[in-house]
Amino acid sequence: MKTVLSAIQPTGDMHLGNYFGAVQNWVRLQEEYKCYYGVVDYHAMTMPYDVKKLRTNTWDLITNLVAVGVKPENLFVQSLVPEHTELGWIFNCFCSYGQLTRMTQFKDKSNQVNDTTKESFISVGLLDYPVLQTADILIYKADYVPVGKDQEQHLELARDIAHRFNTQVGKEYFVLPEPLYTDTPKIRSTADPAKKMSKSAGEKHYINVFADEATVRRQIKSAVTDSGDTPVGTMAEGVQNLFELIKASGWRKEYDELMVQHHDGTLKYIDLKQVTADALVQLTSGFIAKKQEINADKRALKDQIKQSSSEIRKRAQQTLKEVKELIGLLNV
Repeated sequence: MKTVLSAIQPTGDMHLGNYFGAVQNWVRLQEEYKCYYGVVDYHAMTMPYDVKKLRTNTWDLITNLVAVGVKPENLFVQSLVPEHTELGWIFNCFCSYGQLTRMTQFKDKSNQVNDTTKESFISVGLLDYPVLQTADILIYKADYVPVGKDQEQHLELARDIAHRFNTQVGKEYFVLPEPLYTDTPKIRSTADPAKKMSKSAGEKHYINVFADEATVRRQIKSAVTDSGDTPVGTMAEGVQNLFELIKASGWRKEYDELMVQHHDGTLKYIDLKQVTADALVQLTSGFIAKKQEINADKRALKDQIKQSSSEIRKRAQQTLKEVKELIGLLNV
């Protein structure tokens, strides 16, 4: 069975963009691959963050992931597997400074630091986190990494570092991980369809996966559809976004019926919004029930994740031991 590695930062509530864009796919992949899913709390430290909230956000995200169908045995917390950071340091010595400064996300996030905090402090961690990300991937010898277009550059860095390491030690030790492209929807803000759904833009720009029914229906009811200047024969971004939400929720029959109405020119946006809200409420109601069940015994899940992290760590420890042997370091 091939191995898949993917990870997510604990940065707060899970919204529908997160779920449909990545986590829904995680759930599906579990049936076909050996999956390692990391909650990468070290990565969450690279941008300005609230120290008091990091641990809480980590456990909240784990709860949310399990509630939507991720198996606890596939989950680990990055800081509970310290071999990641040790391998990350080793990989620093196989990566050039120039490669890191050319990372587009470093440039984007550097600008974001200045825009959001009005400070010029940009951490070395922000520059270096793609190397730690490489360690996250290679320490489990992942065959595949689910990626979007914005992550291709980081995966290419991981392949470069793996190749440079293999060349240095004269052995094809690390697998060069391949991207795993999957058909994931691009969910946009219902308040401004020109933007992707995001927490950073404010509450009206995202829908929490665990929002109550009234909140979901209210946000869909107020969703922007067509500003009136859409060229004839095309679909406005807001309308397209609602169709995408329906399809992603698994309501294919309703999606097809409404699409026929759109092409016929008989589609009523009130009906489109009604179906969208119904689809989302049906989908998320099961998640909410599961989360309530988990929260009734939070200790049980914490114990599970500590155990799964411990088991997954054994794989990381073996890789690190072999790496240190190959590059001339001492082993305990």
